[in-house]
Amino acid sequence: MSAPRYPTQQYLTGDFVISAGSVLFRKTTTLEEKLEICIVHSTGFGRDEWLLAKGRKDRGESLEQAAVRETFEETGYPCALWPQRMATRAPAPGVNDSADVVAVADGLVEPIAITMRDLGAKGTKIIWWYITLATGEQRVEGTQAEYEAFEPCFLEPQVAIEQLTFQKDREIVKKAWEIVSNTSSDTTI
Repeated sequence: MSAPRYPTQQYLTGDFVISAGSVLFRKTTTLEEKLEICIVHSTGFGRDEWLLAKGRKDRGESLEQAAVRETFEETGYPCALWPQRMATRAPAPGVNDSADVVAVADGLVEPIAITMRDLGAKGTKIIWWYITLATGEQRVEGTQAEYEAFEPCFLEPQVAIEQLTFQKDREIVKKAWEIVSNTSSDTTI
């Protein structure tokens, strides 16, 4: 029996939970249009952490739907996936090309990152990260579950990055900001 060509991790049903979240942007309404990023201050269960909005995918729900729903539930801001110009290894629809190469494409709503978190005896959490844009100015109250204690806060991108508690969250926001900064300003949802 030969060794596998590439190291592989495999998780069978019941050994993992799928989650999705997003880096939520909004366009400011000042004279000069700027972008802000929403992070949430988590104070539940004795915590004092600054995080990105995310949560478990429901049964039958797509990853994209879960990211938008969880972002809305934890922040209270209606949002949608925000198409961007970004690198991907996914082939164009209908292209039967076996070359596995990175290409840059416009209008993508692909995940920008995946986080794999070892939960010990509880298994592995796999989090798919997207870029979203707030679709309204008003925050909707009462969107969080009873056990959640998140206070959303929109900040300038660099301030949001510095405020986040965890390095991995900072890396995700840096990547999202890089992608959004390199995408044409006329990209809409």
